[in-house]
Amino acid sequence: MMTRVPVKSDAHILIVDDDKGIRDLLQEFFQKRGLHTSVAADGTEMEAVLRRAQVDLIVLDVMLPGKSGLELCRELRTNYATPIIMLTAVNETTDRVVGLEMGADDYVPKPFDPRELLARIRAVLRRNGAAEPRRPTSKQVYHFAGWTMDCSRRRLMAPGDVRVELTMAEFNLLQTFVRSAQRVLSREQLIELSGGDSGYSFDRSVDILVSRLRRKMEDDPKTPKLILTVRSGGYQFLPETTSE
Repeated sequence: MMTRVPVKSDAHILIVDDDKGIRDLLQEFFQKRGLHTSVAADGTEMEAVLRRAQVDLIVLDVMLPGKSGLELCRELRTNYATPIIMLTAVNETTDRVVGLEMGADDYVPKPFDPRELLARIRAVLRRNGAAEPRRPTSKQVYHFAGWTMDCSRRRLMAPGDVRVELTMAEFNLLQTFVRSAQRVLSREQLIELSGGDSGYSFDRSVDILVSRLRRKMEDDPKTPKLILTVRSGGYQFLPETTSE
């Protein structure tokens, strides 16, 4: 059974949506439940908030004036590791796929229940470490193929001691691979072992995350040597690992 870790009460959420009614509703709803909440109507206002405050998670609507939420998501990923939850039209599966490929951590289709969005936010914050301190566990640092993965600090270092930035979802999936090195894991197993409550509810979610990891870690993502695809099986993390 998975232990639920309480999210710290001072987590800062940024809502980016051009609908003032939605901004006001969510800000009031979240603040009543102990989350510090800022709002922005577009990318310009979003950047202004990010310049002046530390934000723990961004709720980002796809349909925005000026730059779209998908464009902003891509730009955010070049400068910030902040978790992102996308708000998408209920039938726009393409937006969800593209959002995940660009680095979003989860998505919620419109129209939505604020309670569901709050649950998704809390789940993402728990997995991202924005929670009350926990007792350290053993085997926090792993080494494989010249790489170093520090799970307690959520840091990945490439050969040559170069840091590689990963999103929360990417880090969790890689951590699952490393801890189950050389085992073949199905997509269902990967979702469960990576947290189980990721909110991804279509088959391509794991494939998208694997593709993102390969682009960041493989010399040639088309001929991977770290994360292999197993036909009719799932994926296998090939390198041998050692741990501290």
